[in-house]
Amino acid sequence: MDRGSSKHSPRVDDQMSQEVSGLVQGPGTGGSRVDEFRVPEPAGEDQPEATTAPGGDLRSGSPQGMTSEDVEARSRLGRFITMTALPGDRAALLANARANEAPDDVLAALERLPEDTRYQTVSEVWAALGHTNETTRW
Repeated sequence: MDRGSSKHSPRVDDQMSQEVSGLVQGPGTGGSRVDEFRVPEPAGEDQPEATTAPGGDLRSGSPQGMTSEDVEARSRLGRFITMTALPGDRAALLANARANEAPDDVLAALERLPEDTRYQTVSEVWAALGHTNETTRW
């Protein structure tokens, strides 16, 4: 014996299941889950089109004395010089960068460093390569 709903008749159960089929099944057989009023309207004739990326400088909050390109380049250099190489001289930095599979341009830049200097931080290496670091804010 099949036990159905004790509250409704089979006809009412079928009617109720058809009413919610669009919500249960999604787009296709029962319709869309998105209400028409929730679909965004296109831009008007006098309005600019929406873009995915804003124009101009994408990094905000660059420190004083550095551009966002400088920050990215110093960060790229720091990815190939790990903390185990610091403090270190040119030979230690080059060995560490090679172990971290640094690209040729990074290795060429590190080879320009003087041999007799020990560097404590990536910022010191960056400055020794002729670039500027951020200025203090206070």
